[in-house]
Amino acid sequence: MGTMISQRGLDVVTAKAQTAKRRHDRGLLLIGLFKLGKSLLFFIIGVGVVKLFHRDISDVVMRVAMALKFDPESGLVAMVLNKVDLIDMHKLKLISAAAFGYSAVALTEGVGLVLEKVWAEYLTLCLTIAFLPWELYEIARKPNIFRIGVFVINLAVLWYLVWLLRRKKSSASVQA
Repeated sequence: MGTMISQRGLDVVTAKAQTAKRRHDRGLLLIGLFKLGKSLLFFIIGVGVVKLFHRDISDVVMRVAMALKFDPESGLVAMVLNKVDLIDMHKLKLISAAAFGYSAVALTEGVGLVLEKVWAEYLTLCLTIAFLPWELYEIARKPNIFRIGVFVINLAVLWYLVWLLRRKKSSASVQA
């Protein structure tokens, strides 16, 4: 009889553990999916930059401007052409390497967060903190709604990860 009770108790504990393991933290899942989206975006940017290797970038800009019905004589097209003239093959290679590198880091973060790995939470926390000063500098230099929005999103991610890690730490100390 005593064995039956302990077996039932063990079954209940196992069932609760499996149920708890199946529930994903929605915040981590959301952040992870956001990171996976960023990874895809930067991968596409990297591929696009590689496709510009050994091509006349000014010609590509003019074709895009014409396809989008921009006046080729407009100030905007002239400004873009002036900026594009500063980009050489070395800079294209640096831009593509940075895009692919950032894509790999965001992919690592995203997969780790979706799988609810603690190392991914700490990695995302550290990287988010590392980019905040640069984001503040960019906002101070030239504020716009996009930069402010990115900053606010990153602050929300930072707050959530700090809250989650503290909650996990206090939960682990209570169980010990």
